[in-house]
Amino acid sequence: MLKILINAYAVSPGMGSEPGMGWNWCVHLAKHCELHIITEGEFRDKIEAALPLLPQGKNMHFYYNPVPEKVRRMCWNQGDWRFYHYYRKWQKRTLEMARDIMKEVAIDIIHQLNMIGFREPGYLWQIEGKPFVWGPTDAKESFPIAYLAGASIKNKLFMRLKNMLTKVQLRYSKRVRLAAENASAILAASSNSQRTIKKYYGLDAILLNETGCTVGDIPHSTKQEKDTFDVLWIGKADFRKQLGLALESIAKTEKRNIRLHIIGGGDMQYYKEQANVLGIKDNCVWHGIVSHEEVQDMMRHGDLLFFTSVAEGTPHVVLEAIANNLPVLCFNTCGHGDSINDSVGIKIELSTPKQSAEEFAAHLNLLEGNRDILKEKSEACSNYSREITWDSKALTLLRVYNNILKIRER
Repeated sequence: MLKILINAYAVSPGMGSEPGMGWNWCVHLAKHCELHIITEGEFRDKIEAALPLLPQGKNMHFYYNPVPEKVRRMCWNQGDWRFYHYYRKWQKRTLEMARDIMKEVAIDIIHQLNMIGFREPGYLWQIEGKPFVWGPTDAKESFPIAYLAGASIKNKLFMRLKNMLTKVQLRYSKRVRLAAENASAILAASSNSQRTIKKYYGLDAILLNETGCTVGDIPHSTKQEKDTFDVLWIGKADFRKQLGLALESIAKTEKRNIRLHIIGGGDMQYYKEQANVLGIKDNCVWHGIVSHEEVQDMMRHGDLLFFTSVAEGTPHVVLEAIANNLPVLCFNTCGHGDSINDSVGIKIELSTPKQSAEEFAAHLNLLEGNRDILKEKSEACSNYSREITWDSKALTLLRVYNNILKIRER
């Protein structure tokens, strides 16, 4: 059994985002490998409560490198650039811990797993004599500026500055370049990231979205027999999620029986006013924040997930939709663009907000008037979801590990 040393800052059972992603990778890899995992200590209690319940728990060895509470708050406050200063220090301590572990354990491969942002690749690539794997990493070159329409002046300035800094860091960050050049394999979280890595470093990254699908036995409902066309929009009131674009798209449809169910938190008042101005007040149902179980139930009874985000990693909500036999309408970008194929959804290319609203509206009209198309896509979700499960992704990563070791043996 391979022994893998994993650097994963965020790991926790029962969560989404980075902690849930880190946990799921480790849990599913541990079915095939012995893992030595260095992580931050915020979720230690949850981890140690969950391990005894897992048959593969004996293959998961955790080492904790905790940070002060103030640093944890910075981490949760997305956009707080101060966090990177402390995160870099954390990575340096992790390097020391990794070297100590390797004095006691015959590690086969070193893996920088998360967090997925390319800006902080850690320091484990400095360890000589062992293969280094990096990723899945998110290295998108820029936010699509055309979709800043409607954002605040502050957000417009922030995203333009971030775009500029991203290109500078991709081109000139010595540590990012050294991590890439010293990696035996780089895993790209999206096709966008794959292209960026090729453009800036001339390296061929392996496309492997950072999140997987959990498959259950979900019955197929007779959705096509309903009078209403129930479209789910799930996210927070953040301009990157493009709720305004979703509303514009609904306004351009024939409206008929369309119901847009808006699920998520944040200040929705601006969007409620926009819906009134667009004349679609009666087409919108504002649910606010609901429980995870309620979201799953709404997916099983809904007709379509309308996912309008233009800046993501691989959003778990899209994979949850597939697991619940819910087709997806989205942009062909980021991880959701890679995760959705023609059998389970419809994708449009990034262009301008006006053109996108028109294209989305045309597809909404088509699907609302042709429920058999929805039925076919819903039924296709069952088979496709099994292709993108956590188990299948863990096996893909295991093949990457084994191929690296075979090449080194030659």
